[in-house]
Amino acid sequence: MAAAAVTVRLLQGLGEIAAAEWDACAGTANPFVSHAFLSTLEHSGTVSGRTGWLPVHLVAEAPGGRIDGAVPMYLKSHSFGEYVFDHAWADAYQQAGGDYYPKLQIAVPFTPVPGPRLLVRPDADPATAASLIRAIELVGRQQSVSSAHVTFPDPAAWHRLGEAGWLLRSGHQYHWHNQGYRSFDDFLAALSSRKRKAIRKERRAVADSGVAIEVLTGAALRPEHWDAFYRFYIDTGSRKWGRPYLNRGFFHRLGAVLAERVVLVMAARNGRWIAGALNLLGQDALYGRHWGAVEDVPFLHFETCYYRAIEFAITHGLARVEAGAQGEHKLQRGYLPVPTYSAHWIRDAGFRRVLDHHLRREREMVGHTVAALGEATPYRHEAADDGCGEP
Repeated sequence: MAAAAVTVRLLQGLGEIAAAEWDACAGTANPFVSHAFLSTLEHSGTVSGRTGWLPVHLVAEAPGGRIDGAVPMYLKSHSFGEYVFDHAWADAYQQAGGDYYPKLQIAVPFTPVPGPRLLVRPDADPATAASLIRAIELVGRQQSVSSAHVTFPDPAAWHRLGEAGWLLRSGHQYHWHNQGYRSFDDFLAALSSRKRKAIRKERRAVADSGVAIEVLTGAALRPEHWDAFYRFYIDTGSRKWGRPYLNRGFFHRLGAVLAERVVLVMAARNGRWIAGALNLLGQDALYGRHWGAVEDVPFLHFETCYYRAIEFAITHGLARVEAGAQGEHKLQRGYLPVPTYSAHWIRDAGFRRVLDHHLRREREMVGHTVAALGEATPYRHEAADDGCGEP
């Protein structure tokens, strides 16, 4: 299919494109849109038509044949593993007599990490992104899908999609921002005395519990770590949402192809691994993804997922830690609310009008929520801090 100055075609998997070509569009800042990460999902069988995530990736070729743009896109038969919930939309559409599924999903499967979704080479024709948007819509019409959804795009892509007529939705997450801290104690000094003492108490409780913690990356990662972490992931995931999405093969392959991007925080008691937190390292951020445990230790979740991530970011000069979806408990531990985004193309004009009205009100409510949470900052205000307790 032709669009502007480029030719756009569909891929049935990342195996149909060289990693260097895809990554030239994806860049190096965000590991989740890399060829290595996305192909690991496919290679492990976690993402496939059988699991309801059929790859139909878009690539845009310049007249000379060079790949100038790409879109990680999937034909979905359900709405699981997306973290931007449209189950109510599906119910309403189907009650009105329509088929909501299949739909197109432009996303990183099972990953609520904001980042690029319209992947364009830095030196490509500026019209490439617009060509990709038109191509998504064309595929949607050709496939007779109800809708197409771009989840967790960067703000620039979100605005571009809105200008193209897509419906806009917002949400929020909690991110920690590095204000040039020299140490964890330096970070604590920026908090109110009450929050500072609470965090020290939690960390002390973990230290006194007899649990040893290691931060592993690169060559230090071994198969035994992935076997243990998969056990944590399955146990915790089964209790929280019933059917964990990822399989053992995914974690082992991740360690093989992205070891230098993996930061695995593991906890052991008497030489036996009991808990762990998986992070991926970006150009200027650490992304928290999965946590699991087979033993209940008070505050261990906060230590492995949040405090060790902050320490790692400070030591390595990273700008922020993104702690994933949900969790107001992150706020009192120094993670502040930030907006997240999604954009939605709806084929049926009537249904689109209904959703447009709903989303306008929802965006306003989300904006108020983020503002209110921001006012509940745990950080020290000179006039408000009581000045007592540790400095």
